[in-house]
Amino acid sequence: MAVDLGPLDQALATAHLPALSAALVHLTGDPGWLRSEWRPAYTPLSRGETGVPEGEQAKMRALAKAAITDYLTGKTPMAATPSPAMVREMMSFVAGADIPDSYGDFLTDELALDGHSSKDPDWSPELKTVARRLHVLVVGAGMSGLLTALRLEQAGVPFQVVDKNADVGGTWLENTYPGCRVDSSNHMYSYSFEPNHFWPQHFSTQPVLLDYFRGVAAKHDLKKHIRFGVTVEEMVWDDHRGVWKVRLKTPEGVEHVEANAVVTAVGQLNRPRYPDIKGRERFAGPAFHSAEWRHDVDLTGKRVAVIGTGASAYQFVPEIAGKVASLTVFQRTPPWGFPVAHYHEDVPEGMNWLMEHVPFYDKWYRFWMFWMVTDGLLPMVTADPAWNGPPTAVSELNQGFRDMIAMAIAEQAPNRPDLVEKVIPNYPVGGKRSLLDNGVWMAALQRPNVELVTDSIAEITETGVTTADGKSRDFDVIIYGTGFHASKFLWPMKIKGRGGADLHETWGGDPRAYLGMTTPGFPNLFMIYGPNTNIVVNGSIIFFSECSVRYIVGCLKLLAQTGATAMEPRREVHDAFNERVDAGNSLMAWGAPQVSSWYKSESGRVSQNWPFALVDYWRATLAPDPDDFVLTKSAELVG
Repeated sequence: MAVDLGPLDQALATAHLPALSAALVHLTGDPGWLRSEWRPAYTPLSRGETGVPEGEQAKMRALAKAAITDYLTGKTPMAATPSPAMVREMMSFVAGADIPDSYGDFLTDELALDGHSSKDPDWSPELKTVARRLHVLVVGAGMSGLLTALRLEQAGVPFQVVDKNADVGGTWLENTYPGCRVDSSNHMYSYSFEPNHFWPQHFSTQPVLLDYFRGVAAKHDLKKHIRFGVTVEEMVWDDHRGVWKVRLKTPEGVEHVEANAVVTAVGQLNRPRYPDIKGRERFAGPAFHSAEWRHDVDLTGKRVAVIGTGASAYQFVPEIAGKVASLTVFQRTPPWGFPVAHYHEDVPEGMNWLMEHVPFYDKWYRFWMFWMVTDGLLPMVTADPAWNGPPTAVSELNQGFRDMIAMAIAEQAPNRPDLVEKVIPNYPVGGKRSLLDNGVWMAALQRPNVELVTDSIAEITETGVTTADGKSRDFDVIIYGTGFHASKFLWPMKIKGRGGADLHETWGGDPRAYLGMTTPGFPNLFMIYGPNTNIVVNGSIIFFSECSVRYIVGCLKLLAQTGATAMEPRREVHDAFNERVDAGNSLMAWGAPQVSSWYKSESGRVSQNWPFALVDYWRATLAPDPDDFVLTKSAELVG
């Protein structure tokens, strides 16, 4: 069917030209698209401005229009696949920097120009036959759970998914507060194998993301494997039989099932945390957490208190500020808000047209975004042990990054130095979760009906909130934007491994796992988004989930290949890995001793974050090393 070329001019006007140049090498076979005068020079936190003079950009667009027209009208066929050397040259061109050799295989795999990557299960028919004797239980049907289900089906491993909710989507099903949206660009916050050429905005809202994950589940017919409204209460390892005995709470009552392996895909931010404030239960009006938004409560004309200024509040406060009579925001610690002007903007129609009709443009555009955030910002949040500057930074680079963002924030409130003083953090950039802002947060705080209070809360009364200075304020509604029990991994599930050892007691409030996925003494228990697999400034969490699922499916493959029925990491391997992680985190802004955050466990250890480059996690999770594990055989398998 002929393609309507009417939108082509508009498409070219909105194109990311370096990515388009790479796509045109595919179409034409001509490396001349990688002209030195068209090679980009990006600036930090820019929208992708290439630094190429407008005259050269116009020249490139004119030539691109002719080449694309010739291809789409059938005048010229697709050229031969570029050589690996040419692909490497294309990478450096699009990145605007020479790609280090250590990143070559990693980025080539992420590009997946032939439609395949190391993350695709590659099981022989013989292994699939053996795998049919396994049975895997997947806990959670959010982003990671759906991904696990799809990969297990591709590998031919029988499985069942259970989820406490009534539908797929995880966090994007549960969080429905006003303004809820992702803070990674959707062209990265999506499965690498399941692109969407029609994202309506660069950073999509919760309903759009929920539709995306529902669409993936429908396309791959995954719901036939999922039981909704089912909660895992307890898992006990049967060492003799090599199975997990699992107690489920279902709508019909308690049920017991068995599985050779369990994959937890429950996320880190799924159990709302309320603050420990005296009198919290006394408030007479509606009070709720942002993750449990009360849509039956009309905020119009109400006096509203918001306690907490984390990621959720950053999004919903600007949404409700215009409809309430008054809004009082109680802030304990301000967040860093990176200036992103297009945070709420629509994706231009032309860009979507290019994604859909110009082969490989979508892959190279995603590659550019991936490279720019993969490890580009990591040096700016890495501590310099010799740093002797103020504790508000951890290195000279970090100080410069801080100054740049602080200036951007201050410029949004030129007449409110009192407000600027309250909202610029006194901890290093990267120390806590950084947020994205296009100016709406500062605009909301400057509204005449909005007050930012930084005095600590002494207690909550029947009618409102009393602060430590003795001042009482009355409210009609209280909304808690106070985060989640992030460091309580796998809570409240009860998990007992070898010899009846309790996982939470074993961890002692300080969760650890080998590669964030496995723990000694708990065979065939695999975690996605487990300890030390969160990322702060470099990348999308979907990348980590895809790497983790590749590794977990590889572990199941190892069981099938060896005939073993149980595997767990060797203690010395587990401990050495965590020592490296702890040492790495101690050199990052979030590991600085003057910083406290939900990234740290009760002991003060950074239990959430990965301190190294993404390429390091990609390489470590390519496939399990049998020498890292204790492999054992049990009497029988679950049929």
